[in-house]
Amino acid sequence: MFNKVIALIDEANNQDPNTEQHNGESLPKEYLYSQRMSEMLTRFKPDADELMQVGVRAQHIQRWKSPRSDFEMNKQGYHQWRSALYIFHASLVVELMKQAGFNDTDQNRVYNAVAKKDIKRNPDSQLVEDVASLVFIEHYMLGFASAKPDYNEEKWIGIIRRTWQKMSDEAHEFVLAGNIKLPTPLVGLIHKALE
Repeated sequence: MFNKVIALIDEANNQDPNTEQHNGESLPKEYLYSQRMSEMLTRFKPDADELMQVGVRAQHIQRWKSPRSDFEMNKQGYHQWRSALYIFHASLVVELMKQAGFNDTDQNRVYNAVAKKDIKRNPDSQLVEDVASLVFIEHYMLGFASAKPDYNEEKWIGIIRRTWQKMSDEAHEFVLAGNIKLPTPLVGLIHKALE
């Protein structure tokens, strides 16, 4: 069942029309993201059980089908989009788990983790959030910074601090121990934000 649902998640994410360059190869964007999520989980929490491996792999499943532009381009619209995404991703992975033969209890556990239910209280939701934050810092923060040249230092410090606040103490320790590659141009800013 585990191998089947992972294959179904990968198949779904391989349909992404958006691509990203990786090691000289053009890959579907969300497929690459899901691989990075799984790789980070292996580094951060190598003993994670199969259900959390499924949840982490499906964190962004078919994200391109729920674009930011479907919501008002303001702060409230952004939060509505994020909330809708959590439900979208969680519902989709549960459908794939059903196809693979997982029972209702397992489906509910993964649904709650991917939908970020009771974050900070549900260790599964927190684990998905931790891995997503670690992947953002290592792989996407620099690109995000490059796409926002109008953001000043104060705004960036706020973004870094909000990302840090989402993470558990264990994830903080993982970063501070040098277990992820920080984006070199942003290292000074990251240190300043965390002082």
